[in-house]
Amino acid sequence: MHYREHSLLGSKVSVIGFGGAALSGEGGGYGFGDMSEEKAEKLIHSAWDMGINVFDSAPIYGFGLSEERLGKYLHKDALIVTKGGVDWHSTKRVNMSNDPKIIEKMLLESLKRLKRDQIHLYMIHWPDKNVDIRRPLEVLAKYQQKGAIGEIGLCNTNLTDLKLAQDVVKISALQSELNALNTNAFDDLGDEWKKYFTMSWGTFDKGILTGRVHSERKYDKSDARSWAPWWNKKEVQEKVAKVAQLKQLLLKHDYSLDQFCLSFNLFYYEINQSLVGVKSLEDLVQLTSNLQKIIPRENIHTILQQWNNYGTKSNDS
Repeated sequence: MHYREHSLLGSKVSVIGFGGAALSGEGGGYGFGDMSEEKAEKLIHSAWDMGINVFDSAPIYGFGLSEERLGKYLHKDALIVTKGGVDWHSTKRVNMSNDPKIIEKMLLESLKRLKRDQIHLYMIHWPDKNVDIRRPLEVLAKYQQKGAIGEIGLCNTNLTDLKLAQDVVKISALQSELNALNTNAFDDLGDEWKKYFTMSWGTFDKGILTGRVHSERKYDKSDARSWAPWWNKKEVQEKVAKVAQLKQLLLKHDYSLDQFCLSFNLFYYEINQSLVGVKSLEDLVQLTSNLQKIIPRENIHTILQQWNNYGTKSNDS
């Protein structure tokens, strides 16, 4: 495992963080299909044994099941990241709100599910145009003073909210989607994002960048890709075609997709930590193995140029 020195969560932070949505299992919500309790326990223990020391979750992952499983099986020294703002009604209809009362309720529920006195990093999950970001952060600042929160961060944020947030409390970390198919996640923040501990999610774009997504693939009912509006079939197929082009290019260089995606996030964009969801021990072993085969920056740049020109060259021929 590679580590980066950072005072945010500890002296050494693994460059790969465990993406907790993969643990959601039959709980539903935002998740990626069934996972038995036994398998979840084994994955959590194995990730820790392989050197991953940061585990990221959110209540909406399995409607609390991801956090519950981390609370049961996670090593006491592991660093926990979770979030507030994506809640649900009794019918499990999703309710996205940064109302201070909702944020406070979600924080207290997460502490119980995770069986912790403190959450190392607590983040606002998504911006809410109906709620001034300073209002929920006032609540989080209060709990930070009590010791229930170590550090505070923002996910998927914008420059306006980031500046307003700093009026209330120190923002230590930012989290946003970033991968080889979506490179502009931090663009709205200009160079400001480089001042923070940065975490990327969607490293493999919900499986598309693993090469295992195709038009005939079926998903469990508990897999959000079977029903979510963001899993647009046309867009997915366009991405799948583009990834097939990338895979051909990588074969010429003797690189794998997994290897390229990790190198892209961690050593091309220099993100502090890349969050990755895995559903099998084999995937976890392969993931950590690829950290020993990092692609040089100049090679990544060359491949990206070739990939961007791929369609043009095909049309010309």
